[in-house]
Amino acid sequence: MLRVLVVDDQSHVLDALELLFEMQGDLPVVRASSPEQAVEALRAGGIGVVVQDMNFGAGTTSGDEGVALFGRLRALDPEVPVVLMTAWASLGQAVALVKQGADDYLQKPWDDARLLKKVKALMAAREQGLASRRGSGGRGAPDLCGLLSRSARMQAVVSLAIKVAAADVPVLVTGPNGAGKEKLAEIVQANSARREGPFVRVNVGALPDELFAAEIFGAEAGAFTGARARREGRFEAADGGTLFLDEIGNLSLESQAKLLRALQTGEFERLGSSVTRRADVRIVAATNIDMASSIAAGRFREDLYYRLAVIELEVPPLEERVEDIVPLAEAFVAQHAERPVRLSEAGIAALEHHRWPGNVRELQNRIRRALLVAEGPKLEPEHLGLELAAPGAEDEPSLGSEGEADEPGISTLEQAERDAIEQALVIHGYVISRAAAALGLSRQALYRRMRRLGVAVRRDLDG
Repeated sequence: MLRVLVVDDQSHVLDALELLFEMQGDLPVVRASSPEQAVEALRAGGIGVVVQDMNFGAGTTSGDEGVALFGRLRALDPEVPVVLMTAWASLGQAVALVKQGADDYLQKPWDDARLLKKVKALMAAREQGLASRRGSGGRGAPDLCGLLSRSARMQAVVSLAIKVAAADVPVLVTGPNGAGKEKLAEIVQANSARREGPFVRVNVGALPDELFAAEIFGAEAGAFTGARARREGRFEAADGGTLFLDEIGNLSLESQAKLLRALQTGEFERLGSSVTRRADVRIVAATNIDMASSIAAGRFREDLYYRLAVIELEVPPLEERVEDIVPLAEAFVAQHAERPVRLSEAGIAALEHHRWPGNVRELQNRIRRALLVAEGPKLEPEHLGLELAAPGAEDEPSLGSEGEADEPGISTLEQAERDAIEQALVIHGYVISRAAAALGLSRQALYRRMRRLGVAVRRDLDG
């Protein structure tokens, strides 16, 4: 049964709301006295509705903490209904959040009848939506598991993942470290008939040979030194769901043989047992290794590869999906920030110029770092641990001369570039995003060039 997550720093408020929902509404409650506890509760799952306060620190009345929490909750679950509890001082913030997607706000002291009616209606709608999705067999809106992407290449990979999710066959996800392979595996699970089953993760590449069988297939008490109790393996734990085998390319040949047998027969034995067991499991594996080279070198079994790669999905590196950098960064800020803060223009430019060898994981870590070291309301390049490229140092083609780099001081090239920008702006009605797309630039890159060349923004319809 779904529960109501109640978030307030005052214990008497939590007591009152818990009594109202559980005794009068027959709605189970999860209590959280801080934004951090609220985020952890939502991450754990099973939340149907959130009722959150707007202020959590002693003496604070601005509502900024509530704004930050709302952003973090929505980053985790964009569909969870949120009701805001506010005092007069933070009423404006609450109204603004309703415009951004919050379901309602009530002023303290609240009206019990109105609050209970609202929460019960939201809970019923939430349960109906989930039931409808289950009953449709995934034919409704696909579940992207919080993935955010504007890159056409990444969207194509995600679309393929959603399509193949319905086919109950093994999937191999390839791509560099930190690019989002596990997220793609979650999307496959969430849009399959196994969506209600477990999603079990295991980094098989990090398992030593002597522990592989016990970890994957389980072990009886006394099967090896230190095995004091019976242990369930990952295959059993994933019964009815999906088993995600990360770093499969690093698995030793000895362990590969054990895994292959289980995949071929669908049967396995716990270590120390002769009883043959079966588990209804879908395998999704992931690797950052070039499997063709690994097979040719004799480091990976070809027969196991073909068992795993019935469907193969390749996740592109972040460097090749530049459209995703800023949206992802802003989402990470909303998810991790505990106070109102945003990326500065210089910070955005620094993100766009970085090569991202660590991909999405590196981006998230840099945002976390910036939030820790920044003291003001903006995240600058130095907070991100990045350097802002010098003016004119962009790896962008010149708009004035195809195939040639800009040469400072040559007015004819600058004039040609200025003319091209002004013409694109006029054609597209000064809508920056459309003009930038026509010129093959990002919005931020176009803004930088306009400032450098002295092109005025007469009417930016993008706001």
